[in-house]
Amino acid sequence: MKQFSLLLFYVFAISLFSSAQQKLTLPDAISIALKNSYNIQLAKDNVEIANINNNIGVAGGLPIVNAQVIDNEQITSINQKFPDPIRNVKRDGVSANNLNANITASILLYNGFRVKAAKSRLEELSKLNQGLLNAQIQNTLAAVYTGYYNVVRHQYFLKSINQSIDVSKNRLFILNSRKEVGLANNADIYQAQLDLNTLFQQAEAQTLVINQSKTDLLNLIFVNPDSSIVISDTIIIDRNINIAEIKSLVQKNPELIAADQQININKYLEREVAALRSPTLRATTGFNLNNTTSAAGFILQNQSYGPQIGLNLAIPIYNGSINKRQYQVAEVNTRIAKTQRDNLLLNLETGVVKTYQTYTGTLDQLKTSKENYDLSIKLLDLIMQKFQLGEATIIDVRVAQQSFEVESFRLANLAFTAKVAEIELKRLANLLQP
Repeated sequence: MKQFSLLLFYVFAISLFSSAQQKLTLPDAISIALKNSYNIQLAKDNVEIANINNNIGVAGGLPIVNAQVIDNEQITSINQKFPDPIRNVKRDGVSANNLNANITASILLYNGFRVKAAKSRLEELSKLNQGLLNAQIQNTLAAVYTGYYNVVRHQYFLKSINQSIDVSKNRLFILNSRKEVGLANNADIYQAQLDLNTLFQQAEAQTLVINQSKTDLLNLIFVNPDSSIVISDTIIIDRNINIAEIKSLVQKNPELIAADQQININKYLEREVAALRSPTLRATTGFNLNNTTSAAGFILQNQSYGPQIGLNLAIPIYNGSINKRQYQVAEVNTRIAKTQRDNLLLNLETGVVKTYQTYTGTLDQLKTSKENYDLSIKLLDLIMQKFQLGEATIIDVRVAQQSFEVESFRLANLAFTAKVAEIELKRLANLLQP
């Protein structure tokens, strides 16, 4: 009865622990990452700023209206002399007031199409930030995919270790049974116990690796690292990726699109700088009010007011060749942007070829590795059967166990490598989906 109560307690404790852990699926991880990512949020903020700035007024194409009021109070001393001495004025502490108010408006009529170039540049800048946002989303998706399957890979390792532990326990049980009838010695039992303890240590070390991998995943999805998650999944590889299709889709890579937009931005900057050497024509209008009063003096009040309209023409003649040098720098910046774009395209195409080589090569190895893994299981089962019958030695069992562990680890590593290559190819082709 006491043992039954303890069993109920352990079952309750295990169920309580399991309920405290949250099961995390890949779609959940992706959804959380896209919602919580600081990098994506920053990229979205940059897109919002670019969209706000993408306005004809920022480019300088809308009228400018200003209002100004100046009211000055003064206390002065006046000493005025005239040919007629009777009119002479000499007084201290005379109050005076000067009020000037105006409202003016101006609109640009021509400046070498600089406004048009600036507006086009702002539009390209908005597209550039949208492209950078898309690139950040793809990078985030790739990182989460990789981090998630890295946890699955390490859980495969632990599963293999636990399977090997079961074999070692069975081997130790057989040896103890033989010892009871005088058919086994302590040396074999000690060695079997040492092997079992070593596997226990490996399992503990692998559990630590899994927990750290989960912590890294939680960091990738911007969740509290102290959270407890359970992942139950397998690595399924898309075997239908075609390199020709990936190469054709590289042109849609958001980083490459952003590089193209940077070239356009620099070209529009060239036009803006070139427009500085063109005349600038503005139309101006407004209404002025000027009122001056004084408590004493020759003029007691002077008031003027009324509208005004005019044209303002500015023709640049010489400014130390600053505009010319700015234009030359703008041309160089455009060449730099083109070079960076070409270099990026080369790196992307190189990345596609190398990653595809890894992808196809790993898939080929997986076939052989899967066969070896199946054979290692069959071999281990056969050796254990012979060991039970006394037809195999403890060394034979250890060798078969080691073969099983090596093939299990190799198979998991190859599956993970192929999956990472698949993820990278889809990222380069802008094919990763939430």
